[in-house]
Order: sequence, then C-alpha cells, then structure tokens
Amino acid sequence: MTTLSRTRRQVFAALAAGALALAASVPAFAQKAEKTQLTLGVGGKPLLYYLPLTIAERKGFFKEEGLDVSINDFGGGAKSLQALIGGSVDVVTGAYEHTIRMQAKGQDIVSVIELGRYPGIVLVVQKDKAEKYKSVKDLKGAKIGVTAPGSSTNFFVNFLLAKDGLKPEDVSFVGVGGGASAVAQMKRGEIDAMSNLDPVITKLQSDGDVVVLADTRTEEGNQKIFGGTNPAAVLYMKRDFMEQNPVTVQKLVNAFYKSLKWLQTASPEDVAKVVPEEYLLGDRALYIAAVKASKPTYSLTGIIPESGMKNALGMLVEFDPELKAAKIDLPKTFDGRFVAKAAETVK
Repeated sequence: MTTLSRTRRQVFAALAAGALALAASVPAFAQKAEKTQLTLGVGGKPLLYYLPLTIAERKGFFKEEGLDVSINDFGGGAKSLQALIGGSVDVVTGAYEHTIRMQAKGQDIVSVIELGRYPGIVLVVQKDKAEKYKSVKDLKGAKIGVTAPGSSTNFFVNFLLAKDGLKPEDVSFVGVGGGASAVAQMKRGEIDAMSNLDPVITKLQSDGDVVVLADTRTEEGNQKIFGGTNPAAVLYMKRDFMEQNPVTVQKLVNAFYKSLKWLQTASPEDVAKVVPEEYLLGDRALYIAAVKASKPTYSLTGIIPESGMKNALGMLVEFDPELKAAKIDLPKTFDGRFVAKAAETVK
C-alpha cells in the first residue's frame, strides 16, 4: 500500500469517527435520521423473546423517533441473519450469539442494545416420553423441535448436549417455528422434545403436555446452566451501517429503550392489551401467565455486561469447533454508546 493510500484511509477513518462522535454529542431528537424508512428482520416475532420489538411497534415508539420501520418476520433467527448478510433488511432483532459467530466468519456485525438478559429458552420433552428422556444425556437419537435450525434455540440444545458428552449429530433437529405450529407438533407427538420460548412453553405446560429439562427464564436457571446472565435478544446490524447512520441507529435504540422502560412498570395484563390478538394463542389468561414467567428475562439497562458476553462465548465454544480456534474480540460485538445516550435523553 502506498503512503498516499494509507493517508487517504486514515483521513476517511478520522472523518467517520468524527461524524459518529458529533452525532453522539447532539440530541437525536434534534437531528434528522439519515435513513427514516427501515426494514427490520426478526425470527418469530410473537415470541416473548422479542416482546420489546412488538412494544416499540404497537406503542408507537418508532414513530415517535421519526422512523418508519417495516418488520419482516422470518421462520427463525438464522433466517433473519441471512437476510441481513444478503442485504434485504437493514437491522435485525435477534440473538446476541450471532454477533460472535459472524465475527469468526469474518463478518463485522455489532449489537447496540440488549433487550433480553436471559435467553428465556426452555427445553421440554413430551410427557408420554418423559420416562425415556429423564435428562439431556438421554436425548441421543431424539427428534428435537427448534424454532429454526441454526437459531438460538438450536444453539441452546447443542450446548446442553455438549455438557453431557453428546454432539449435535446425536439428535435430529426439526424447525417448528415459534407459534401455534410448534404447539401442534408437540401435541401430535411429531417430535420427542422441543427447545422453544413463551408463550409456546407455558401453553404446553398448562395443558400438561410436557416435562421441563432445562429452563432459562429465571436467574436461578441461568446461574445453574451458564453460571450467570447470558444476553438474549439484541438489536444488531453491520458495522458500516451503524457508522454511516449514527442518528438513525440512535433513534432505533431510543425506541427500544422506551420499550424496556415501559416493560419495567407494565403488568402482564397491560402487555396482553398491547400485543396483537393472535399472539394470545386463543387464551388470554395463559398469555398473561407466560408474560409473568418471562418478565425477569428482559434487560434492565440495555447494556450487555462483560460477564454476559463471556458466558455467551463460553456456550458457543462448547459445541462449535470453528469458534474454539477463533480469536474473538468480544468488545467489538457490542457498542454501548447509543444506550448510554438513550439513558440520558429518554424520559
């Protein structure tokens, strides 16, 4: 590389950094977003894992920030990630783990706000087969439903299998989605076990269809499984999008931060009134129970703690050979400046 080329690159880098710093120093509401029309990808929007997204949409928080956000709901988190890489969506509400895995693949994906501090994922087995599958190590040869292959529900099972000396190839994974179809497949006995989220899990539990093997909806469950918090849903995007659209990203983060603040004081009944009717799975009382069970999972600050990042990496390394050999720069997976600004300005 010539000296002139190096100088140009340094100048461009300095200009980009200066623009980001300037945008961060001026209140977002006083600025116009670089991109007001956005496409957001998500994998299983009705799931309580993504409740902060639905709240931001239904409570009008995106519109308050001057944004017109179109939401594309895919069959699972892996598919929304593919859409981001392929360029058909601008940003994604998805699992934090994807930022780590994509860094190992040479893709610079960064999260900008934590929406869930616990995964909220639950591994259950069909009640009629509970005697056969008493623990994770008994699942060898089982047919296990996940929201979509390659999604966080899949990673969770892979991790649990690895802890008990099994490999992902020792079971069969089936994509079942995160709604009524997942419930139906478990009830019909088409799968032996399932890794999924609320309200699906609470529905199956209340109907007496399943037995729980592992539960990450509570602090106790996370401590037992991961040794602490493990970031779940986040808002993530390509780093160049973040750098080129700092005001837009700030406004997105503001909207999600408003959702987190609203959820801290909202009752499960309040949540049930806001979400679309179809999210209730035909049973409002059950949905309210599911919200109550999942309430502890949501982030209180929007900030991913260093310990949480390490726990997420530790989970992935347990079963992913590619990550064992990779050198992951964890601070690059999360940029907390936007949340810090939201905490100062959002009331």
